[in-house]
Amino acid sequence: MFQRYFGLYPLSHRIDDKRRGVGVQKYPLACWALSAVMLGILIYELVTNARAQGSPFSFKPVVNPMLGPSSSALIQLGARFPPCMKDVPEFPPTTPVACLNNTANPVTERCSLETVCGFGGFHNGTPDQYFRFFTPIFLHAGLIHFLLNILAQMTASAQIEREMGSVAFLILYFAAGIFGNVLGGNFSLVGAPSVGASGAIFGTVAVAWVDLFAHWRYHYQPVKKLVFMIIELVIGIAVGFIPYVDNFAHLGGLLMGLLSAMVLYPIISPSTRHRIIVITLRLIAAPLAIVLFVVLIRNFYTSNPYAACTWCRYLSCIPSSLNNHCQG
Repeated sequence: MFQRYFGLYPLSHRIDDKRRGVGVQKYPLACWALSAVMLGILIYELVTNARAQGSPFSFKPVVNPMLGPSSSALIQLGARFPPCMKDVPEFPPTTPVACLNNTANPVTERCSLETVCGFGGFHNGTPDQYFRFFTPIFLHAGLIHFLLNILAQMTASAQIEREMGSVAFLILYFAAGIFGNVLGGNFSLVGAPSVGASGAIFGTVAVAWVDLFAHWRYHYQPVKKLVFMIIELVIGIAVGFIPYVDNFAHLGGLLMGLLSAMVLYPIISPSTRHRIIVITLRLIAAPLAIVLFVVLIRNFYTSNPYAACTWCRYLSCIPSSLNNHCQG
């Protein structure tokens, strides 16, 4: 594995391995483990909703189209929800929200925001649950959402892990997933919870783009592969408009995946010129990724992103009466 990752074997053998799809390791152990953990958490989500509402699937007061728990249950279990993470003027801590057991519309069972956010509440009464940049990666909006993500994770992401190795894969996976939630926290609707591993999975999909352009000559029918990848990307972005799913997590994961792949993905350099270009891009990508993290996390806690980009919300929201025409 060490020799394969660092390319410490003949170039001709490396090119042959690339053409045959042979990577750093044989089995995608991290993808298997992540998928098993996510399945266990999904079961816990459904059990939580069943205890609160009498059904594992939320049909009242609002139907969850993904066949999953209510929004209140998702929030309590760790969804990205800015009002639980910081003071939001449009959604102060004193705002009453629907309890987990509420099934009426309009709401009859009201709880404090701190109660619904859970995890022991807030320290000093101020929302401070920063871990919600991380926890949504393991949550899913329901069975359909879970199956879509696991299908992608056990196929496309698994192949990327084989090519990169588990350690590099996990670094990229969580960097993309967390950054997707950071970007979504800045520009998505503050009153809408968001969950899913989609940002992390989009990050692994970004590796395939780096691989395709870096190894264009070694791929079979690269133009055809590029067309299919564009179609997959369009479908993935379209899915981002479904309730509880966030296009900013997708786009942020894609961006961080591209930068992380430039740093971590083993690229074959058949010439000195190619090697210099790759090294230069790696040196640019690493600090750029860090800067983006720092700037957007700071912006999340110190600024009002809506003021800077009033139209950004429409990249992840189709206006309707259900979402207050993307103003919530």
